[in-house]
Amino acid sequence: MRTWRELREDVKYEALLKLCQKRLADEAGELEDDAALACIEDTVLKLPALRSCDHEEKGVVIRKLFFRLRRDLDFLDDYARDVRVTEIMVNGPERIFVERGGEMVRLTETFDSVEQLEQLIRRIGSGVHREINEANPILDARLEDGSRVSAIYKNIALEGPILTIRRFPQTHLTMEDLVRWGTITGEAAQFLAELVTSGYNIFLSGRTNSGKTTMLSVLMGFIPREERIIVIEDSAELQVESGQRNVVRMETRSANVQGKGRISIGDLIRASLRMRPDRIIVGEVRGGEVVEMIGAMQTGHDGSLSTGHGNSPAGMLRRMEAMFLSAVEYPVDSIRAQIAEAMDIIVHMDRLWDGSRRVMEIVEVLPCEDGEIRLNTLFRFSPKEGLLPVGKGLHRREKLEMRRRYIPTIDGTEQKKDAIS
Repeated sequence: MRTWRELREDVKYEALLKLCQKRLADEAGELEDDAALACIEDTVLKLPALRSCDHEEKGVVIRKLFFRLRRDLDFLDDYARDVRVTEIMVNGPERIFVERGGEMVRLTETFDSVEQLEQLIRRIGSGVHREINEANPILDARLEDGSRVSAIYKNIALEGPILTIRRFPQTHLTMEDLVRWGTITGEAAQFLAELVTSGYNIFLSGRTNSGKTTMLSVLMGFIPREERIIVIEDSAELQVESGQRNVVRMETRSANVQGKGRISIGDLIRASLRMRPDRIIVGEVRGGEVVEMIGAMQTGHDGSLSTGHGNSPAGMLRRMEAMFLSAVEYPVDSIRAQIAEAMDIIVHMDRLWDGSRRVMEIVEVLPCEDGEIRLNTLFRFSPKEGLLPVGKGLHRREKLEMRRRYIPTIDGTEQKKDAIS
């Protein structure tokens, strides 16, 4: 069988593409996929140029045409539908990788040209009403299925346009799933469930793709059902069980081509305070919005949850301090005192060499002493023993002892009344 490059040239693929595009446009009404495929097959099989092709080569040409004309993601659509694929990474038109089942695999399929890849990226952008071009070379968006898309245009990507699609589970994960996968132990999971129910402010830290968003989605399931939840995100990714729950979801908005209309996470946090929230959930803290988030936690909005990028719990606190300083000019001691007062628990996660995602530490944030925030480590992961309690009890027990209405179970089947002993 000829290579795709040879076959593409022999069958005059670009002319064939335009012909099929015209045939589909000439058909009356909106065609279903089966009818469109039949139309493409009919067009291809009637062409004299394809008589020299064998059955397999004709199948390749038909498949290429179908995906190019009928799928927003072109041939990547197959991988976007594969439940085992968690990430699709396009590093220019010819270097394409997918993460499938935790393993990185390079695809043999490629885009025919930079222009084809650019067209795909622009189509994704237009589908979410966001523009990407040389003047606006960075795109962050999400697809209808909740997948997160990041794209970089060719004028700042040295080896061609970059496209990254991160896919999230379509089924709603539970804490039992995370325990079964080894992400967290049953003991630590029960502990976190009780903290969420009791209204502790919890922050999830870790590097990219360490499982923070998944853990945040799971922890939200332990918020008492009668409480009103405000969810604020850059791009909606969290799995939120709405149903009969009192949930409000808000998403940021980029500025338009005139540089107007931008709505930031900080703007949405301020707006949420006038919506009678019981819980404020911020998908990710990246910058000056940390000021509004800390302020909300300090003004009676207990039980807030959020995530951020950090190498360790202590490193996350230093990053929050730096983000705070980038937004306002406060004395460092004052900033640290506010963070320590607002934050109760940090859960640090990481992705290990084998692709597994683990909770590495659970620490309690204690008041400042001599100008430094103190940390009380509650659970720590070791490669040999896993995630174990370190023997230090929770210092801030007031919310557990005074505010609990029930103790959740991690399987969600029953919730026991009365306070913890």
